[in-house]
Amino acid sequence: MAAHLIRRSFLGLLAGAWLVACAAVPTASVSDVAARETRIFLARHAEKDKGDDPGLTADGAARAAALSARLGGEGITEIWSTKTRRTEATAAPLAAALGLTVQIYEAGALQALADNLRQRPGALLVVGHSNTTGELASALGAEPGPAIDETSEFDRLYVIAIDGNGLVRSRIERYGAAPPNPTGESE
Repeated sequence: MAAHLIRRSFLGLLAGAWLVACAAVPTASVSDVAARETRIFLARHAEKDKGDDPGLTADGAARAAALSARLGGEGITEIWSTKTRRTEATAAPLAAALGLTVQIYEAGALQALADNLRQRPGALLVVGHSNTTGELASALGAEPGPAIDETSEFDRLYVIAIDGNGLVRSRIERYGAAPPNPTGESE
């Protein structure tokens, strides 16, 4: 009978210790995971002039302002751009509005950029090119959609969310005025 009482006491202590241990282990709540979410917005530069390192056209400057208006309330904490006049000019209105410095990345190192961006909490904007923006979306785990048309598509905005567990959700939006039809034909 004494052995039975000792065993019951031991099992009671063991169960109590287990409950204390379980209570001490932090668990991630839904709000904790959401707090660790990274939101990444990817945009191609706006309409550009001609030349080796062109700036933006008047339509491009208007589109850059539209991008700033679209993302102004998103809580952007970092802005990234390649070192070209057209990408930096596309990022500039939002950077000025938010008091942020545009950080430069190498277009040839997209996987390294994607790995870096995944580790950064907050909301980030990356401005790139027609041949890099979809590739970066893919590197982040998002669906890139069809290739960006070099001559006419300046309004695609990737909205990518990566939660604390690495789950990627994405969508493609359009922003700003519809690009002018370069052929003059109605669509």
